[in-house]
Amino acid sequence: MVTRMKRKLYYVLFLLYVIVVFFVLYLNGVFTGEWEASVNLVINIGFLMIIGVLFGISAISFGRLNQVTDELDDVRLRLQKEYKEADGKNLWAKYKDDAAFFEGKELQDAFNKYRLRIKASRTKRGAASSCDLEEYVNEDFLDRVGMNFFNSSVPGTLTGMGILGTFLGLSMGLGAFSGDDIFTVSDNVGSLLSGMKVAFHTSVYGIFFSLVFNIIYRSLMSDAYQTLDEFLNVFRQTTQPFAMNDDETAATMLVYQAGMASSLKQMLEVMKGNAVEQTAGVGQIVDKFTQQMHAALDTDFKKLGNVLKSAGESQAVSAANVAEMVEAVTTLVEVNRSAQEALCSVMERQEMFAKQLEDQKKMLADLCSDMSDEISSQIYTFEQMRNLYEK
Repeated sequence: MVTRMKRKLYYVLFLLYVIVVFFVLYLNGVFTGEWEASVNLVINIGFLMIIGVLFGISAISFGRLNQVTDELDDVRLRLQKEYKEADGKNLWAKYKDDAAFFEGKELQDAFNKYRLRIKASRTKRGAASSCDLEEYVNEDFLDRVGMNFFNSSVPGTLTGMGILGTFLGLSMGLGAFSGDDIFTVSDNVGSLLSGMKVAFHTSVYGIFFSLVFNIIYRSLMSDAYQTLDEFLNVFRQTTQPFAMNDDETAATMLVYQAGMASSLKQMLEVMKGNAVEQTAGVGQIVDKFTQQMHAALDTDFKKLGNVLKSAGESQAVSAANVAEMVEAVTTLVEVNRSAQEALCSVMERQEMFAKQLEDQKKMLADLCSDMSDEISSQIYTFEQMRNLYEK
């Protein structure tokens, strides 16, 4: 609570600003009724308005910075409590898909980038490269939220305005001062003092505001940096996912290689079994073809021999035996036709067998190509992980 009250310290700037404004107006006689529309008052009011605008812009950036710092504090306390309730178990599994880990947009955007980095660095085997949340939520992040580029230049700007007011007041006083003797000089002392009043007032509150602003700004940034360090330490202890070390990575690769070897062995056994079955099938086809040829040709050739023998014996006796020869030729044609049909059947089976062999060849080629791609991907992942660890 005390720390959060200190983060509201920049409210003191507006309190001091109001006091200085009333003080300047009082010196110029605004509250006593002695004032008049003098250049002195106009210049002071102009300078104070510029300072007020600078303080307003800074207050907006300080408010954003305090929101981020307070949320880092809240999340740190929440992680410590949940880590204790989980008996020291890492909380990343709970928050790895949490799109509302932070309430603020800036912090949540940074955390989402961190989650995507962790997710992208994981492989199929679960290994992940080392990544720290500090790469996304760091001092540069707080500098952007707190508009460090603007606030760091405000003290110099305030000092510069005080110096500018000094020279402007002196220039006004000396410009209105003239005279050749003591009487004329005494008449122009009033204008000289009026210019010196401008120089004095602008110098005082310009340098004063510069010192106060610088102290408050550095205090707020120092507190924000300290809160960030405390949050990151707690996050690393309770939530940050663990990266695999060299031994775990080597063990993972060995397990993967053993799995690949087992898969290759199974494929070889399947291929071996298919080859044996195919060889047995070809043998059966050849045996059947031989039996069919023997059954078809053996009997028919015997019949042809008897017919020719009978035709030869009866050729000299009767011309009618010519008809028997024609019958024998017809029988031979039928035998040839049977042989051709059997050959066609064998050729069709051989074509089917060749097609099956071609399909299996293509399947084996695709499997080998997929295995080669997978092995190349794993080797590339291993090389990337090794390079990260070496760095």
